[in-house]
Amino acid sequence: MHAGLRAEGGTVAVAESLTGGLLAAALVDVPGASATFRGSVTAYATELKASVLGVDEGLLAVHGPVHPVVARQMAEGVRKLLGATYGLATTGVAGPEPQDGQPVGTVHLAVAGPGGSLVSSPRLSGERATIRHRAVTAALELLVGRLPSGTSTH
Repeated sequence: MHAGLRAEGGTVAVAESLTGGLLAAALVDVPGASATFRGSVTAYATELKASVLGVDEGLLAVHGPVHPVVARQMAEGVRKLLGATYGLATTGVAGPEPQDGQPVGTVHLAVAGPGGSLVSSPRLSGERATIRHRAVTAALELLVGRLPSGTSTH
């Protein structure tokens, strides 16, 4: 993935809620990540999604933080905030209890880039840690799928 970003001169920034920093950690775990990784915002509290990332407050008030449009706005917001080619975002419910009327395993991921934004809403199962790790994997796959080279090489 970093190779694909380097090949196009691209960068990535992440906005995390559900994954609480795991996505950023996975990105920086690869040697040379500093060439493509701009940074991250872990906006776990709902109000930070609005005040830091620019998610529409009305959307949050009506639908809560676990919504596909929230994920898209988080990705777009972090892309702009950190000046990255791509913004990648995660929001959802890892459990152990449902949140805001959403069942455990509800996940919304988004990538925003030069070609627009794309949201994926996989239904994940398992324990809390499993859901969070699967969300990271799915988010990275979402980004790789948007890269012009389509490469999964780190």
